[in-house]
Amino acid sequence: MIQVDHLHRCFKAVRAVDDLSLHVGAGEIYGLVGPDGAGKTTTLRLLCGALRPDSGKIEISGYDVIRQTELARAQIGYLPQRFSLYDDLTVLENIRFFAEVRGLSAQDWRPRCMEILAFVGMEMFKDRRAGQLSGGMKQKLGLAAALVHRPKVLLLDEPTTGVDPVTRQDFWQLIIHLAAEEGVALLISTPYMDEAARCNRVGFMQHGRILTEDTPEALRKQLEGRILELQGEPLPLLRSIARREQDVEDAQMFGDRIHLRVKIGKTTPVIERLSAQIPSQGGKIIRLAPVSPQLEDLFIALLEPRQ
Repeated sequence: MIQVDHLHRCFKAVRAVDDLSLHVGAGEIYGLVGPDGAGKTTTLRLLCGALRPDSGKIEISGYDVIRQTELARAQIGYLPQRFSLYDDLTVLENIRFFAEVRGLSAQDWRPRCMEILAFVGMEMFKDRRAGQLSGGMKQKLGLAAALVHRPKVLLLDEPTTGVDPVTRQDFWQLIIHLAAEEGVALLISTPYMDEAARCNRVGFMQHGRILTEDTPEALRKQLEGRILELQGEPLPLLRSIARREQDVEDAQMFGDRIHLRVKIGKTTPVIERLSAQIPSQGGKIIRLAPVSPQLEDLFIALLEPRQ
């Protein structure tokens, strides 16, 4: 449903998208993850035809976005990072506007609007002005507007940033339903690793390139046997000691504990040495043991400067 090959886009000297290729099938959720400035938003804007690429090919549901722009756009629902609907219009008026812009007839737009508002759980708020909605409800309204014409491809640019955990959960239930029950192909950029873990495949992006992509499980296995979890006190001292250990590549805070990434095959020696060094330097170990890698661990490793 989404086929991107060797995509390039520059803004003067900045390579926002650099030889990017990816594909997303029907019913698949593809998570695009990367730091600010990685090129995620530019990629989504290129895919929906809002920007023209310098080179490369984009096909949406078999239509070339450059040569068959309107046919390709008819297949796409797009939810931008920032709320872009009309504050002075009601919820229903906003959905009606997008339904009519997308070509729904007078007899079709109202039942479809009510259907989609019920789907996102906003039918009770149809007469409320969009400017009076909470952040989470605005995102649901944006999703409703993106879905009103029954797109086959949905592009979501960090759709849950700034919303509460309950709304995030509700939003993801909608996303999963769209993929599993309606066969929509979804490309979603997200800063949240727990959301990335829900995707069928994840691509880690930096400097306009996909560094690696695979299923969340396969990505985590890249660091299998190399992550230690250190819990104790004081944490700054524990982290400082761990970072001086020769076989520890990195030590990052994870809430009230520290994740250590160790060199391949060095887990046991690191545990033995730190178990002696930390108490001798005034620290206390509560727990030091191997744990399953998280996507955050891989993300941090991938973003490290290459020698």
